[in-house]
Amino acid sequence: MIKNIVLDVGRVLVAWEPEAAMHRLGLSEEAVQAVADATVRTPDWDEMDRGALDEEELLGRFIARAPDREKEIRLFVGNVGTAIRRFDYTTDWIARMKQSGYRVYILSNYAKRTFAQTKDELSFLAAADGAVFSYEIRMIKPEPGIYRTLFEKYGLNPEECLFLDDRQENADGAKAVGMEAICFVNYEQAVREMKTYGVVC
Repeated sequence: MIKNIVLDVGRVLVAWEPEAAMHRLGLSEEAVQAVADATVRTPDWDEMDRGALDEEELLGRFIARAPDREKEIRLFVGNVGTAIRRFDYTTDWIARMKQSGYRVYILSNYAKRTFAQTKDELSFLAAADGAVFSYEIRMIKPEPGIYRTLFEKYGLNPEECLFLDDRQENADGAKAVGMEAICFVNYEQAVREMKTYGVVC
């Protein structure tokens, strides 16, 4: 029986739109593609979420991929929080889960810099029963340890948890440690699939 709903943040509870943010910062389309290829489209972006490397070292890696775009890379990384926007449904959705008797937890790959810049967009955290962010524990999904950290920190039975994440590999990682999981495509699809687990909210 599902008692706990575990939610990813990016593209589940908030929009993650780095290219749009770059445009808003004044970058040309050519610059957007170059900066995206040097930053968010690289494995090093996941390492930024992990929080194990010094931020200047990571910035250096991004710049090394496109040294002629150093100014634009620094501008985007320095304002990465502008790529995050809370979805209109998020606050009410979590409230309905709580009203239906479920405990709600957050499990997200999220960088320290991004967290510091997006606290207002993450105001829904106050309603959650707990949260684990990758940068805090230096592990990222789908590594088994990040899921187990959530279980241990809050005393959760994985068989009583339903996990929603926009990446299939992260949903698969959750299943591998005993949770039920849904790969989130959009709000309507998620609500529909949650009903197959007896979760109505």
